[in-house]
Amino acid sequence: MVEAWYMDESQEDQRAPHRQRPNRAVSLEQLRRLGVVYRRLDADNYETDPCLKEIRRAENYSWMDIVTIHKDKLPNYEEKIKTFYEEHLHLDDEIRYILEGSGYFDVRDKDDKWIRISMEKGDMITLPAGIYHRFTLDENNYVKAMRLFVGEPVWTAYNRPADDFPARKQYMKFLAEEAHNGV
Repeated sequence: MVEAWYMDESQEDQRAPHRQRPNRAVSLEQLRRLGVVYRRLDADNYETDPCLKEIRRAENYSWMDIVTIHKDKLPNYEEKIKTFYEEHLHLDDEIRYILEGSGYFDVRDKDDKWIRISMEKGDMITLPAGIYHRFTLDENNYVKAMRLFVGEPVWTAYNRPADDFPARKQYMKFLAEEAHNGV
């Protein structure tokens, strides 16, 4: 099961857990109010999993590939790890399904604080277009993940600040509506 928490302010190794003391856990409901969708699937049978097939059909995820992030598998590994960890947003949802290994997605909450989401085998996450986020491996230094897209993949990341994009404005409107509905 996925675990999330507010991060400490340390600038040390990005692959460390960076939990505050005491730990401030973040629930799936809190993530949902940020637009983050979490699912748990059977990664051992991803090629034939009817749940994954149904998600892809329902969400119109027509394109997918599999990427392995490890120093022996990814060209320009160290450069890519640094790039993934730069705070950015995308103009489309980011969907990742962990098939092997583990890593962290960090997202900003409504108050601009970092939340770390620990992802491991079987976890699928959807980050909404316009949310500031970043990715890093954890101390295991290995992940194999499925990337899913609606239509053709667009890999463009817009580093912060990127507040003028329509996707960011739409996301901020979503957050405001969630805050209003949660009162």
